Amino acid sequence: MLRKLMIGTVLASGLAALAHAQDGGRVEVLHWWTSGGEAAALDVLKKNLEAKGITWADMPVAGGGGEQAMTALRARVTAGNAPTAVQMLGFDILDWAQQGVVADLNDVATEEGWDAVVPDALKQFSKYEGTWIAAPVNVHSTNWVWINKAALDAAGGKAPETWEELIAVLDAMKENGITPLGHGGQAWQDATIFDAVVLSLGTDFYKASMIDLDPAALSGETMREAFARMEKLRSYVDDNFSGRDWNLASAMVIEGEAGMQMMGDWAKGEFLNAGLTTGEDFVCIRFPGTQGAVTFNSDQFVMFEVGEDLQAAQKEMASAIMDPTFQIAFNTVKGSVPARTDISDEEFDDCGKKGMADLAQANENGTLFGSMAHGHANPAAVKNAMYDVITRHFNGEISTDEAPAELAAAVEAFK
Repeated sequence: MLRKLMIGTVLASGLAALAHAQDGGRVEVLHWWTSGGEAAALDVLKKNLEAKGITWADMPVAGGGGEQAMTALRARVTAGNAPTAVQMLGFDILDWAQQGVVADLNDVATEEGWDAVVPDALKQFSKYEGTWIAAPVNVHSTNWVWINKAALDAAGGKAPETWEELIAVLDAMKENGITPLGHGGQAWQDATIFDAVVLSLGTDFYKASMIDLDPAALSGETMREAFARMEKLRSYVDDNFSGRDWNLASAMVIEGEAGMQMMGDWAKGEFLNAGLTTGEDFVCIRFPGTQGAVTFNSDQFVMFEVGEDLQAAQKEMASAIMDPTFQIAFNTVKGSVPARTDISDEEFDDCGKKGMADLAQANENGTLFGSMAHGHANPAAVKNAMYDVITRHFNGEISTDEAPAELAAAVEAFK
């Protein structure tokens, strides 16, 4: 009886191993891509891996900025049960790398020549101490405005290029009886608009204040102007904005309830998922005053240390993410642009082509900046300190005159 049991156990183990080899393994993926456009884009990667026999175990954690996902990750790592791959942004990647719990992707990266095709601004987060630890999926730029074409036509038809023209269009939309600015009252959304407003006041000012954290830039008169502009933009937001998710603000623009949204290019995925066409149903422009400059973030999948039985599938996933065919298929759905510099824009729509051209120009001109709002300018503690002041001001809890000094003090406390 014991012999039969042992034979049965060995046979079962052998069959399980064979099945595992045949199915290509398994990846468990922690992410926050839960809106319609995001889910459609992620499905491209999922199907790519499933075609190779790799089982995809989905671990979605809703929340557009990823804070909830990082909380879930901490619990998993603390329990000694890290996921295979985790969607992550900017300085969060480096924070986890410093803890020594991420995987080494150098063999895949070297074989496939990642160093030659990934921009240095992204490699700052994809690599740690010379080791590839993440596969970048895309480059998002955050200083976009998405405008309902019919609402723009009713407001005069000209896309604004300056702050003054922007205010004129917003005023016209208000007169036409719609909410001029679709927005969700969440700290990261407030900060996304603030990012663009600061950039519109000069690239040197953006670098000094958001990246270098210069006290004079943070507390000075130009920063006061930034907060004054935020106060003005708040007057175009509806009263029910508090707590609204970003994709619901996008839906307001899609349905013509709102005229425009100031949001990163992931918003385009929502417009496309709703069946809208670039140029016909909606218009994409850079936030007025930021033409020629780009604030970016990059979604990357950080690979965590996993058991030997899962490593082959993990490396297959990293390779699949960096495959040029996938980068095109994913980013045309997501609204972002490829993380590789060697990809043609032929299959991208007008907004995608503009995004790729703007990124190349900004990279060449030295006006490509990591987004403060999306964790690519400074570590999380500084970002969150800025969030607090920006949102309190946007909600009317501190005045425009008080806000610059508050911002400088908050940053100083967490530098």
